[in-house]
Formats: sequence, structure tokens, C-alpha cells
Amino acid sequence: MKKVTVFVICIWAVTLAWAITAPTLWAAEEFSLVTVKAFQKNKAFYDDPRPLYLSDAINYKKILPPEVYAELTYDVEAMKKVWAENTGFRAPDVVGKIAPEIKPGTYSYKDKDKYPGLKALMSEYHYNRFIPGGPPFAGNFPEIKIVPTKQYYYALPIAQSTKKHMGQTQLDDKTGLIKEETYSAGYPFPKPEGRFKANQIYYNWLKRYCGWDSRYFIAETHGWTGSLREDSISINTGWILRLKGRVMKPYGFFDDRAKAEVEDRGISVSYISPRDMYGNVISQILYPEPDKWDQMMLYIGNLRRVRIMSSTDVQDSVGGADLIYLDNDGCSQKLSDTIFPSKMEMVAELEMLLPTNHTGSAYLTSPSKGVEFHNLEWERRPVYVIKMIQLDKNFVYSYRNLYLDKETLLLVFAENYDKRNRLYRTYESILTFDFDMGMPVMGCTLAMDHIDLHSVSGKGFTMPTPWVGREKVGLEYLFKKGK
Repeated sequence: MKKVTVFVICIWAVTLAWAITAPTLWAAEEFSLVTVKAFQKNKAFYDDPRPLYLSDAINYKKILPPEVYAELTYDVEAMKKVWAENTGFRAPDVVGKIAPEIKPGTYSYKDKDKYPGLKALMSEYHYNRFIPGGPPFAGNFPEIKIVPTKQYYYALPIAQSTKKHMGQTQLDDKTGLIKEETYSAGYPFPKPEGRFKANQIYYNWLKRYCGWDSRYFIAETHGWTGSLREDSISINTGWILRLKGRVMKPYGFFDDRAKAEVEDRGISVSYISPRDMYGNVISQILYPEPDKWDQMMLYIGNLRRVRIMSSTDVQDSVGGADLIYLDNDGCSQKLSDTIFPSKMEMVAELEMLLPTNHTGSAYLTSPSKGVEFHNLEWERRPVYVIKMIQLDKNFVYSYRNLYLDKETLLLVFAENYDKRNRLYRTYESILTFDFDMGMPVMGCTLAMDHIDLHSVSGKGFTMPTPWVGREKVGLEYLFKKGK
């Protein structure tokens, strides 16, 4: 265990100063955070088809002060129009060309031979899971409900900022790495093209807007062995603070510190369970510069000590999950010539059936019933597939295949291969969207270890917290929350 240095203590003192001077938009006392108890009460993890995001305790319209809700909702048609101008298309207009005989409706796994077009529209990963539940993995689905493709769009501040700065962000002509000083806000490459198209697609992901510039989240994840025996339950709460590229108050950089240090995001995650991790808190400051290491610290509750995580630690498995720290949200590895260098390649542009869960009605059955997914709604979606080839011989993966929705620009699925080019880990994020706010929000996830035969699935909730300051993502919070 590494000792806490004087350097860390100094950082803590500075962090306290940030908290005192952090800019805010609304007073904290106006907000009541959704509690873990309310989150669990309104939807059990197993066998519960209730629409979580429509419940009074979770619904944004019910839990946010009226003036806040009004400021965070926008005219839907205006959002649709501006975002379509940014991307150059609307998803419903560009799908339907593959297997047109597959119409909206409900299909059983027994229909797979009858409708070969289903295989043409699904990734191998999804098609192999289109069976009744059972070992070795959780998350199979015996039926699918296909619905008409929707147009997705972003909140007006995001869409308008993307439009305003379109064409501004530049990549280095030789390396394809971003010239960070040329990026201001919004999505940098809504119409990716050219020699570094794969890089542009991935930079859209790194600059993503998943939820609001300042937000709070709750996540509950369960894990299962290859025999579908439940072996882990993890409950986390946390905060995410966008520090650069903000489109909501305060605009641009969050504060002078973020501008001086060129900080991208601040993140903190607190463990409520499992018991042996209770009181642990992870704190991160992410930097967008390609050659600057992110800051990552772990407060270990049992020891009351802070551990500064080294470069190799970010390849460690996250407790209770089939992920490493650089698999956050599917993939959070930066593009760099010096920090786990990689090479990006275009693989394909596809039309695929992908699951959605906008009302939160999707659920998993209990282990005795095979841990099956039900109540997902599947849409035809236009998808980019890019390949991230790892150039560092010491990195845990040899390459990643990343599937990103062309309209939302979000990562929906990741395949990670080990050094022997075997499929090692996969991660899926099931799209959950708030149509009044123009925001994709935290929903269901599913991660699998295909070598050790283990799977983990989570359900989550995110809420805007425009009043939050540095105090939620700095070292002060690390000590205070851990204790």
C-alpha cells in the first residue's frame, strides 16, 4: 500500500479552497437527491417490469424544482431540427435497407430459422444471446420486440454548441491526435470523414454528453458465475462534473483551475456495497491532453488511507465487475502516442438491431429463471464500427472493436480481445433516453468475461445537479465521504 505523501496533503488543501469558491447555478438546498432506498423501492433488481423512470420518486418532472425542470427541457422539434442539421441525417430515413422483411413486431428465438434476416441485422454477440436464459452468461433474451426507429437528438445547448463550433476542432496531420486547444464545446466531429475518420468518431465519444454537465448517479450491479450463481452485489453513488466544454452554466471551463490545468472531467464514486468495499471512494480528474496522465485516487475506508493509483493500476479489474478502469462506460482509454498508444481503423458502417429501455421497464429474471432480459425494445440503428489496435505490448488487450451509434455518437457495444486474439471481455450499454430534455441517461449495462465465464449487469439512474461544485469530486470529498 502506498503512503500518502505531503504532495497529496497539499492537493487536499487546494481542493478545499476550490470547494469554497466553486461557482454554482442553483442553491443546493433546492434539491433533494434520489436515495438508494427510493431507487431500489421503485424497481427490484429481479422480476420487476415496473417502468422505473416513470415512477414518482424517479421521474425528473416530479423530483426537480419546477424552475429547474423548465430550464432543462426544450422544444422537441427544435432539438430534432438542429441535431439533424449537425449530423446530416435522421436515423429513420437511413435504415430499413437491410432485411426489409423484418418489420416491427415481436419475434421469438424459435423464429430465427423462419426469419434469417434477424441474423443479418444482429451482431454475432446479440444473435448468440437470442435464446432462453441459462449458463454460462446472464442476459439472454428469448424474445425481442422490434419498434420503429426513432430520431434521437441532443438538448439545444449541446446541439447549438456543436453547430457553432463545427469545423473548428483539428487533428494532427501525422498522428491523428487532437489539438486540444482547437476544441471548445459540443461534439467536435458530427460528420466524421477523411483519413482520420475513425479517430474523429472516437473523439466524439471521448467528448460525449451523457446526461448533464453536472450530475449525480446511482448504480446497482449484480454478478454471476458461469453457473449463474450470484456472487456479487455492488451499489454505488457518485458525481460527474464536466470541467471543459460546458454548455450549461458556468459555460466553457468550469473555473480558473480547469482552464489553467486543462481538465476535462471530475468523477467520484462511493461504494455502499459489497461490505468489504463499504466506505471506499474513487476520485478521478481526467485530462483531455493526449500525453497527460489522468489523476486517479482511491480512499480505502478500512485503512483510512488514500492510494494514488499508478499507470499500471488503471488496467486492474474493477471490484465486482468484468471490467478494467479503462473500460469505464465501455471504453475510456485516451488516444495517445505515449500513454497506452493505439491505432484507430474504420471497420464498417452497419445497420443493426439494438436494444433500448427508455421507460425503465426492462428487467432481468432471477437466477432460478435463467437471468433473462425482458421488456427491451429493439430498433434498427445506423452504426459505426471502429477498431482500436493496442501498440503497447504490456496492455491487457490486443485490440478493441467499438460499435457507436451514428446519430447519438455514443458507444453502444465494445468487444475486447486478449493477447492471443481471443474474445476476452464485452460491454453493452442499453440506450435510455429522456426525450423532453434531449439527453441519453444512465440505464442498463451488461459486461461479460468470455474466458472466465462471468457476467455483470447493472441498472442506473442519473439526475442533473447544476448546483454541484468541486467539493463533490475532490480530495475533501474523498476523506469526508469515506469516513
